Amino acid sequence: MPDEKTVGFLINGIGLSPDAEEQEACAIAASELKRAGISPARLRFDIYKRSVDARKKDRVLLVYSVAVTAKDGGTVSLPKKLNYSVSPLYDRSVEISYGKRRQEAPPLVVGMGPAGLFCALLLAEHGYRPMIIDRGDSVADRCRAHDRFVKEGRLDPESNIQFGAGGAGTFSDGKLLTRINDPKTSYVLRRFCDFGAPEEILTAAKPHIGTDLLVGIVDKMLLRIEELGGRVLYRCRLDGIRRSADGGVIAETTKGEIACSAMVLALGHSARDTYGMLMKNGFAVEAKPFSVGVRIEHLQERIDEALYGRFAGHPKLGRGEYHLSDTTSGRGVYTFCMCPGGQVVAAASEEGGVVVNGMSRYARDGRNANSAVCVSVRPEDYGATPEGAIAFQRSLERAAFSAGGRDYFAPMQTVGDFLSGNRGTEPSSVLPSYRDGRVRLASMDDCLPAFVCEELRRGLVSFDRKLHGFAASEAVLSGVETRTSAPVRILRTEEMTALGHDRIYPCGEGAGYAGGITSAAVDGIRAAQNMIGRFAPFLE
Repeated sequence: MPDEKTVGFLINGIGLSPDAEEQEACAIAASELKRAGISPARLRFDIYKRSVDARKKDRVLLVYSVAVTAKDGGTVSLPKKLNYSVSPLYDRSVEISYGKRRQEAPPLVVGMGPAGLFCALLLAEHGYRPMIIDRGDSVADRCRAHDRFVKEGRLDPESNIQFGAGGAGTFSDGKLLTRINDPKTSYVLRRFCDFGAPEEILTAAKPHIGTDLLVGIVDKMLLRIEELGGRVLYRCRLDGIRRSADGGVIAETTKGEIACSAMVLALGHSARDTYGMLMKNGFAVEAKPFSVGVRIEHLQERIDEALYGRFAGHPKLGRGEYHLSDTTSGRGVYTFCMCPGGQVVAAASEEGGVVVNGMSRYARDGRNANSAVCVSVRPEDYGATPEGAIAFQRSLERAAFSAGGRDYFAPMQTVGDFLSGNRGTEPSSVLPSYRDGRVRLASMDDCLPAFVCEELRRGLVSFDRKLHGFAASEAVLSGVETRTSAPVRILRTEEMTALGHDRIYPCGEGAGYAGGITSAAVDGIRAAQNMIGRFAPFLE
């Protein structure tokens, strides 16, 4: 279902000083069109995207894309021979085409992460009255469960950073940056704003919401689904699937059997037991590449200075962000999920394992910056089977649990010690933020395979050449980061149904088809579109 109706065009790459007013970019765009012989009188100019160009520390720029549309809503053609690059501007709406097949029962969406939420919301808004379930808790109860884990070390395997309303992305930075080229990404941002996200995410090149705001947005989305006739059920884990006599699907859950016309599998990337159940039930599941590594923490002010020089602290630039990579070895090491002014969070979902992740609040006002530093893991590294992929992740988490003292403290090592092969140096200027400092001195070599540590050391040195101070001896590492993406993929057809299961739709990050909040949401929307195009709205 194409969603690529053009409504105007973008004039890209207009660079201005951080001290300039952003509307100057619109004036430059209008002047550029006038120079090209196009009257700007009937056109509207709006800031579409804003990014930071910090390649030259003495000349940091804010770079704008300006959206040009007709004031009367008519069409506008892409101009030629401008001094700036031009690209089409797409409509933010989602195209809907209704099917005619009668539903025996409402559809069931399994998982309340971004894929499940956006899928269920679109279904609800078009009369399909979906039920959406999650093995974890509501946002409020989930936050309380996480707080208990942070303070007391009591892990709830069913409700934690990985499981519950909002999915794993809720306890992150609420990052919405995606590299997929799909017009529905703009639709996702707009819908987030409809439920309370700040409007600035519509124009920021690296939009984020922040965990503190995202939890409320998730609640509002679920409330809207219920207002439209949908049902929301927490603490409801999917344990089995079978076909019903009338051709529908029966979900076997911890809260009993649920009959549905079709099922969306919007699993999180940590639903290891659910993967096992699917494989036992004949679903085609394959191993895929993923990454593992550590979290690195620096003082945020040092990152700002390294990125922006004398412009560090400028209110229009915000807290400094980076993305670094090096593939010269043929394997690849890169930074991932960078959290400015954030903290390292306890992300375990299984007893006896330690997992780290990163989180920021909307203000990004914490003392430290943190990021994953990850190494690519190939299927041949773990036997190229789904079971081997999961066992590989789990073995690292258990090694970290042991190195941290077997009480969910995280193993920690300074970068100086890691690079020199030493251990035992206490943190100094950079203080670990995991569980309010509940870390134990250890060696990352005790937690991660030799090939991963070799790549991490090479990567740290490489990144320091690109971002001065990245490999500073006082920076700290904590481990292990293993949940960067799903280790497996549930195979599906072009219509998004699981192979051999024509009423079941795997989607999102947990199914192996997305890599972050926005791309997962887009995949959930696509699943909903396919279902809507097949079935008629549900009528009792």
